[in-house]
Amino acid sequence: MKFIAKELKINEQIRARQVRLIDGDGQQQGIVDVKEALQQAKDADLDLVLVGETAQPPVAKMMDYGKYRYELQQQAKEARKRSRQQEMKAIKFRVKIDNHDYETKVNHVRRFLKGGHKVKITIMFRGRERTHPELGQEILNRVAQDVAELAVVESAPSIAGMDMNMVLGPSKDAGKVR
Repeated sequence: MKFIAKELKINEQIRARQVRLIDGDGQQQGIVDVKEALQQAKDADLDLVLVGETAQPPVAKMMDYGKYRYELQQQAKEARKRSRQQEMKAIKFRVKIDNHDYETKVNHVRRFLKGGHKVKITIMFRGRERTHPELGQEILNRVAQDVAELAVVESAPSIAGMDMNMVLGPSKDAGKVR
């Protein structure tokens, strides 16, 4: 996997005449000819890796290069796992929503928030319902109040065309079991 680390020069790829050598234990050995450093690395059953190419003289370290690359891959894998993108979930309500339907949709919102997702709540207006945006506002405020222990309002209710939208994000203790 080339994208893991900038490719370091190892063993015979090193073109400098002398290097500042660091042994396998991390101890500096001083400035040594490359041939001698390569021999020391072979004797210790390690690779000679050029870690500081721009220094004068370049810095080379004796290490197990395969193990080093494997550890870099594992670190990159962990970093990708930790930086999982938050997904935006969407739930749509109508102004004339029945109580049971409302409860069901609020339970979906709770489940999404516990999963660490943001939730976009949309109130859809039809026809003359549009002349009463306060009804949609009441539903959005009620939803925000019902999930207050799990969510923070990231964007307040706003009208966009025939819809009214609000975005809820998970609070810090949303995923914890009580």
